[in-house]
Amino acid sequence: MKINGKHQRTVWLGQDGWSVEILDQTKLPFDVQVISLTSMEQAAKAIKDMWVRGAPLIGAVAAYGIALGMKEDASDEHLQKCYDVLIDTRPTAINLKWALDRVFAELKHKSAEDRQTIAYQLAAHIADEDVQLCESIGENGLEIIKQIASNKPEGSTVNILTHCNAGWLATVDWGTAISPIYKAHEAGIKVHVWVDETRPRNQGLLTAFELGSHGVPHTLIADNVGGHLMQHGEVDLCIVGTDRTTAKGDVCNKIGTYLKALAAHDNKVPFYVALPSPTIDWTVYDGVKEIPIEQRSGEEQSHVYGIDPSGKLSWVNTAPKGTECGNYAFDVTPAKYVTGFITERGVCEATESALSAMFADLKAPEIA
Repeated sequence: MKINGKHQRTVWLGQDGWSVEILDQTKLPFDVQVISLTSMEQAAKAIKDMWVRGAPLIGAVAAYGIALGMKEDASDEHLQKCYDVLIDTRPTAINLKWALDRVFAELKHKSAEDRQTIAYQLAAHIADEDVQLCESIGENGLEIIKQIASNKPEGSTVNILTHCNAGWLATVDWGTAISPIYKAHEAGIKVHVWVDETRPRNQGLLTAFELGSHGVPHTLIADNVGGHLMQHGEVDLCIVGTDRTTAKGDVCNKIGTYLKALAAHDNKVPFYVALPSPTIDWTVYDGVKEIPIEQRSGEEQSHVYGIDPSGKLSWVNTAPKGTECGNYAFDVTPAKYVTGFITERGVCEATESALSAMFADLKAPEIA
């Protein structure tokens, strides 16, 4: 997508042909900085410390992390170390394991001399594939927005609520939940986006940054406003992303998604999840019982990053001294509250049978 009118992906190779460059998302939306990753350990830190975030992007950077590792040492022992270090960075987003399993399975039977070249090729393929998946999700989700627009008075605006950031900054390009919105905007459909701030890390600011860069009308709101807007008919549909979806259709996404789904259900507002197939975990059935929920540092909750009155970027502590903070990063929305999945292959119901039918060829992926 674009920053200051220039097309930009979230991960790409440096001019030297081997270093991996990313946008430092801890500095956005206030400052655009590029970080050059030159080692597997640095790639792991980028994922763990959320220099990059979003399940699809995490997977792509992890694949490049192994490529960097193979440049350092292509032995069997180091390949296993790279896998072990990277898989331990983020426990919830399944794309991380999906990408690492895919690269590991390809490399383990190759010679050490060939591993570096193959790893870089496969990482680039995973990144390009993600772009294609996300654009297809956009095209399929566009049809839903078109249908809603056709049922409203001519010239009316379609109001869409989203939670967290599932735009191009969470993927390699286009995004998942935001991709249909970009497509609708480009098609000339009048859309307006209610952007949840998404505490504690305020990823909604990233969504606002994206939408603003593309001229899409939007309003940043506090996380607890969504239900009120739905009660008053100000939301036509909700679209969110997912970090892991179970075989029966339960959705694990950024904390607060479950509450939005409950409000949408109570107010009969369609609640869609943009679902790229690598985010399906076929080995998990009951999301509430089985998906590990990442708990992050309490400082993410007690401190806010922003611009002070002097124009300086700084962290501000908002919690009383000595207060213990519980920082649960994700929650699970049961499938019964999901209207449907917007996938790269089309739209389907949030049921085990519908997922199995749409992705029958993927139900038994190769595991390293």
